[in-house]
Amino acid sequence: MDERARFSRRETLAKLGGLLAGAAAAGGLKAADSFGAVEDDAASSGPAGVASGAVTCVLAPEQTEGPYYLDDAKVRRNITEGKAGVPLVLKLTVVDASSCKAIKGALVDVWHCDAGGVYSGVQSTADDRFLRGVQRTDVKGVALFRTIYPGWYPGRTVHIHVMVHIGGNVVHTGQLYFPDAVTDAAYRRSPYNRRPSRDPRNAGDSIYSNGGKRSTLKLVKSGSGYVSSIAMGVVRS
Repeated sequence: MDERARFSRRETLAKLGGLLAGAAAAGGLKAADSFGAVEDDAASSGPAGVASGAVTCVLAPEQTEGPYYLDDAKVRRNITEGKAGVPLVLKLTVVDASSCKAIKGALVDVWHCDAGGVYSGVQSTADDRFLRGVQRTDVKGVALFRTIYPGWYPGRTVHIHVMVHIGGNVVHTGQLYFPDAVTDAAYRRSPYNRRPSRDPRNAGDSIYSNGGKRSTLKLVKSGSGYVSSIAMGVVRS
């Protein structure tokens, strides 16, 4: 991506952040709704999360943006667009790494491949944007997404890309990972089981080896799918 495209993306998100903040102040936006009991656990974010052990005040590991980033993701919570796969809720908490305080109003951008290892808008022929989206963090610093368990493709372990913007600036670019044992269980189901023998696993992924352990999602079984969560410490700029 050239520098002009990135600058355009930051300008757009800066304006969007201002619009969302204004709408929230005017009562035009509600706090993120819950998926089951996901949002109800106040001890899992911000300073209370530190006391409970759910949040550690460390910088989230910076990792490569990768080649599949697009600058036109929609602001939306459900990013599945009908894609088949094991249901997954992403609960991403953004905190200030220097104070452990939740950051309200940060824009969290996520993108990942489908069960077949395909990224929308780049590898797919259709003009679509499945499994891509942007959400604003609520008062607890939480951004919620409804998606599916990502697939895999040769050369990379299973992962989700994430980018955090504050005031139009990118303050974190990283990747989120899954415990191999949980992925093994998910991949025994359709449509993942049509592509057996995934390779590499976490330990064999060169990007995972540089901060992947600290970027691994915590997963809890929920119905037919999973609820995943992680706290990302960032530095405001």
